[in-house]
Amino acid sequence: MYQFFVAPEQIQGNRIVITGKDVNHIKNVLRMKPGEEISVSNGLDGRDYRCGIEELKEEEILCTLRFIKEEGVELPSKVYLFQGLPKADKMEMIIQKAVELGVYEIIPVACKRSVVKLDEKKAKSKILRWQGIAEAAAKQSRRAIIPRIQDVMSFQKAAAYSENAQVRMIPYELAEGMENTRELIGGLRPGQDVAVFIGPEGGFAQEEIDCAGERGIVPITLGRRILRTETAGMTVLSIIMYHLEQ
Repeated sequence: MYQFFVAPEQIQGNRIVITGKDVNHIKNVLRMKPGEEISVSNGLDGRDYRCGIEELKEEEILCTLRFIKEEGVELPSKVYLFQGLPKADKMEMIIQKAVELGVYEIIPVACKRSVVKLDEKKAKSKILRWQGIAEAAAKQSRRAIIPRIQDVMSFQKAAAYSENAQVRMIPYELAEGMENTRELIGGLRPGQDVAVFIGPEGGFAQEEIDCAGERGIVPITLGRRILRTETAGMTVLSIIMYHLEQ
């Protein structure tokens, strides 16, 4: 079943109106017909609105609500991924997989060792593209929300932004003690916000680790092997998802 997102005001009692680029996708790409069922989310309340297509118009699709599936698909905690800007197109894959794994928000971080340097114009263009990838991944994985891609932040600003999270961790190649990692992640409880910091190729600079320590962000190890930046985040998110999934 196909999933679509609408603004809350587009759900009007038993009538749901789909507009924008999804109109063309439903009509000309998926070639759907009246009577077929789709899933709709407003991106806010976590509900899955199941509805049938009633009429395909030029600029909108009219649907009739059939039932609401209350069973939530989101993790019981909000997980924030602070991803050091990687090279090439790695960020696109990282966003796609992070959304599939249940991340709530992704914050691109311009770290000292990030090879990629984005000026304001390039950053805005990238954010728009990354947000589109997040939306597509949210639809594919039947998420109830579209995770937001924040503007690119410096490490210091990102560390400050994370302060409202109850649990904050930063995988670091020089950290020791797998038991500490197990204890931190094993202690997660539903409702706690979680912040995960992942470094770019080359890892974090010492001053960034020092900044993290001053902000109360806990260094953890992911084992004896060095993981690529695109692997490290997925590893942590997978463990968190396994622990929190209900």
